[in-house]
Amino acid sequence: MSERHPIIAITGSSGAGTSTVTRTFQNIFRRESVTAAIIEGDSFHRYDRKEMKLKAAEAEKAGNNNFSHFGANANLFGEIESLFRTYSETGQGKSRKYLHNAEEAAPYQQEPGTFTAWEDLPAGTDMLFYEGLHGAVVTPEHNVAQYPDLLVGVVPVINLEWIQKLYRDKNMRGYSADAVTDTILRRMPDYVHYITPQFQHTHVNFQRVPIVDTSNPFVARDVPTADESMVVIRFAKPKGIDFQYLLSMIHGSMMSRANTIVVPGGKMELAMQLIFTPFIWRMIERQKRHAPRVG
Repeated sequence: MSERHPIIAITGSSGAGTSTVTRTFQNIFRRESVTAAIIEGDSFHRYDRKEMKLKAAEAEKAGNNNFSHFGANANLFGEIESLFRTYSETGQGKSRKYLHNAEEAAPYQQEPGTFTAWEDLPAGTDMLFYEGLHGAVVTPEHNVAQYPDLLVGVVPVINLEWIQKLYRDKNMRGYSADAVTDTILRRMPDYVHYITPQFQHTHVNFQRVPIVDTSNPFVARDVPTADESMVVIRFAKPKGIDFQYLLSMIHGSMMSRANTIVVPGGKMELAMQLIFTPFIWRMIERQKRHAPRVG
């Protein structure tokens, strides 16, 4: 954690909804005139798309049917930890981009599924913002979770997470239902060992819970809408959270535990704005107090 160079990390698995949370934070940054270095977790995969297919085939041939993007062998945990440590100390670091599709790849004149070169972060940023799979990962070798000043977990109930992934990968990325199902099954051990444990380190968790039948996610035709879900928001340390204010501002919200508020799915973004804007205010105030004096 750093007073002068704060870090915010959003962590959750593929299809969990972390991109939605990122858009909310970007809106807050724009409104509050905060300059953030944006880091995409996919850029810390160890292999590009072609290499990953080869490595997965090699692993399968060797009897390992669970090689996945969720696990340690397919990611650069050390580089994430190094970036967070360096940024917290100096406000600097290196990053790259993973080019998911032709539109993202075109400006770099590269193929989709490849990485750009490592580059220095922009100078003079107010904070670092990470969104990806491993913002709070802890292993015997690495402890990424110790560095962020704000750790946010995004973790829908598992059937909803699978529905979201199936829908996105089939409709937006062109995969077949069987291919996406195989991916879900292959990732399950790494999901249990590397994704789920992160949520014990997060400061705030957002869990979307559908209020429609999702008992068989593999035959669902669409993703439950915001109005067909509730969002459970759990604070690891509720001291200082004005729950009465949140209850008064978010229609239809309620407390389920002393550290947990439940809001209608359609109010999730509003809840994030109300919860995280004060967090960012406090970060900026602390940053100003600890800024080096000039003259």
